[in-house]
Amino acid sequence: MERLIELLDAIPYLRAYSGQTFVVKAGGELLEEARWRDGIARDLAVLHRLGIRVVLVHGGGPQLDAAANRLSIPNQSVAGRRVTTPELLDAAILEWRGRLSTAWVNALRGQGERAVGLSGVDGELLVAERRPPVQTTDDSGASKLVDYGLVGDLKEIRSDVIRAVLGIPAIPVVTPLASGPNGEILNVNADTVAAELAVHLQAAKLIVLTRAPGILSNPEDPASVLHWTDLVELGQLEEQGMLRGGMRPKVAAVRRALLGGVPRVHVVDGRRAGSLLSEVFTTEGSGTLVVMEADETPAEPLSGTPR
Repeated sequence: MERLIELLDAIPYLRAYSGQTFVVKAGGELLEEARWRDGIARDLAVLHRLGIRVVLVHGGGPQLDAAANRLSIPNQSVAGRRVTTPELLDAAILEWRGRLSTAWVNALRGQGERAVGLSGVDGELLVAERRPPVQTTDDSGASKLVDYGLVGDLKEIRSDVIRAVLGIPAIPVVTPLASGPNGEILNVNADTVAAELAVHLQAAKLIVLTRAPGILSNPEDPASVLHWTDLVELGQLEEQGMLRGGMRPKVAAVRRALLGGVPRVHVVDGRRAGSLLSEVFTTEGSGTLVVMEADETPAEPLSGTPR
């Protein structure tokens, strides 16, 4: 009976989102255990079979860190963003476009879904310019001029490439590499890529899967997860230094997506089986729901504003 009630409760959400596009970003840390990867692939397959167009953007930070250590390549991050040398970029291409993209495509194939691996270079899906040195505040609060190397700032997204894959229908699996202006390949933050794709595809949701239970009001306390929040509160947390390391580019991506017209952004623990589906299809959710303003408080789906 309890399972039947859960199914009935999900019906309004299914009606609301059938035919819509969800962009899902999965961090590379979620490939560290096969059960995490396969659980996410299962959830994405369920969404796809329910008529939701799914785009997966994957990261690969831990795998690139491991490759850099293995190859003795210098490796540095500032404010959660990687400084990319030519040697590090070569390793990223091998790890991300080769091993990681294939792992996600194969995991989705294991769930009976067709998936197509794409880097931003394929079909010039992502076009970027090399980022100039920028004044950056690190996690300690110190400000310094940082040259991020072969890192790109997105200038154009050719979403027709993604739409062609969605029309097969299949799930695009996007690797965050971009075409530069002089034949270069540039590293682009995966959270940034996911947010921009969500905006350009007019997605109903951007879902960021992490190894955290959601956005924490206190990074030292895993129980301080915010079940819903808005851009004002996130700005306050940022000013208080409560957003650190990799959470900083994630929150920047959340902000960009919302300001770009994506109605709902979710930050969810990708390690928990079924957490993505619980976040999307239940009123309680399982992570952090972020909206533009506080008066957009999540409501029951029957009221017209599903989670």
